[in-house]
Amino acid sequence: QVQLVESGGGLVQAGGSLRLSCAASGRSFSRYAMGWFRQAPGLEREFVAAIRWTGGNTYYGDSVKGRFTITRENAKNTVYLQMNSLKPEDTAVYYCAPAPGWGSLATMSAREGYLEVWGQGTLVTVSS
Repeated sequence: QVQLVESGGGLVQAGGSLRLSCAASGRSFSRYAMGWFRQAPGLEREFVAAIRWTGGNTYYGDSVKGRFTITRENAKNTVYLQMNSLKPEDTAVYYCAPAPGWGSLATMSAREGYLEVWGQGTLVTVSS
């Protein structure tokens, strides 16, 4: 059974940093792109970042560009999201998901491009 487990969330003050992890088990996603999404209460799930299976290509949502960095370690079947200069509006539950292909930013920022394999998410709360 495929399982994704997100971790690393917590409570942090504005301007602080967190590093999220997404570990996959039950199947290797080393040849899949991986994406991070987030969902704040009452809002739609929002694209945050994506990384190609090689790690050589990345995309970011406009609201996190320059502050967040997505990386991956295929040997560990894990993808990371380093979040710096956090803002209260970054408060959300963060999820990762695999994508079988790679395309434009528009393609990779759409939830439809990802497999419906979601973990429980990890909550990030940024206080002002």
